[in-house]
Amino acid sequence: MDNIICQVWIGFFGCVAVWLVGRLESWRKWGYICGLLAQPAWFYTTITHEQYGITLLSCWYTYSWAQGAYNYWIVPKRPVPQA
Repeated sequence: MDNIICQVWIGFFGCVAVWLVGRLESWRKWGYICGLLAQPAWFYTTITHEQYGITLLSCWYTYSWAQGAYNYWIVPKRPVPQA
């Protein structure tokens, strides 16, 4: 049963995170929070199934989602450079 819960958790928060980050509106910053919310289920699933390569990848994803959350939620707003 815990496997089903983790799969639904990962599917929901993962899909919402990617969809939100791809948006242009100001609420795209919530995508990084959703991405972080998916990570505990990723860690639980990969560790219990001894998928250590994916566990390391989950560490990288956690860092990346945290970096986005930090940039959107902690760092004061600054102008976006134009190409």
